[in-house]
Amino acid sequence: MNNSVFINKIIVCLVCSVCFVFKGVSQEVISVEEHIQAGDTVHVEVRDTLVAVSETVDSLTQAVLRSADSIALPAPEEVIVIEPFKPNPNKALLLSALVPGLGQIYNRKYWKLPILYGGLMGCLYAVTWNNKNYSDYSNAYWATVQQDPLEYKDLWKHFVQGTIDWDDDDAMLEKAQDATFQSQLKRKKDYFRRYRDMSIFIGVGVYVLGILDAYVDAHLFDFDISPDLSMRVEPVVSPGNSQTPHVYGINCSIKF
Repeated sequence: MNNSVFINKIIVCLVCSVCFVFKGVSQEVISVEEHIQAGDTVHVEVRDTLVAVSETVDSLTQAVLRSADSIALPAPEEVIVIEPFKPNPNKALLLSALVPGLGQIYNRKYWKLPILYGGLMGCLYAVTWNNKNYSDYSNAYWATVQQDPLEYKDLWKHFVQGTIDWDDDDAMLEKAQDATFQSQLKRKKDYFRRYRDMSIFIGVGVYVLGILDAYVDAHLFDFDISPDLSMRVEPVVSPGNSQTPHVYGINCSIKF
């Protein structure tokens, strides 16, 4: 009897304890739900964050504006204006006269240098080669008309054509005094002298042409040649009258 009463008391205590625990948990859940539903904490934190970000952006914008205002713009007289290149014709003329091709370099027409120097080098080679041959034939002719050609036979014996006994002085003297041989030497001498002088004149002409090219090119450096040259050809019919008959022809017009 006593045991049953004791067990009943224990069961009642356990039930009361469980009820008490569930009551406390439900109160905590309700308090948290009410806190979240109120939205005080969440709303305040988000609002404060947005305000802080807005203040940061505003301060950054103000700093950029202040730095932009602090940039000192140069005065109009301090602004450097880069003008397009325009060569001076007189300077181009002087430079080309001092050194061939320097005027073309000043005018920035570098593609003309190979043409100019090629012409000058060709003329220089022609002058050198013709002058050497002229000197050889001139010395040979001078030696053959001397009183004793055998004394200068080293100057003319290389121009002797045909077979001859080089140890026979009489045959050598006869060959040197031969009018045909002397005429041949004189004709060759005059030939190479003429072409030597012609090469000199051509070289001077190329030099002068380089000077004129630099001068004219500097004048026409900014000459506008952008419009296209065009030619138009079309038939033309002129009506006739009592004085003239019908006229048929072709009209050619050039645009420049």
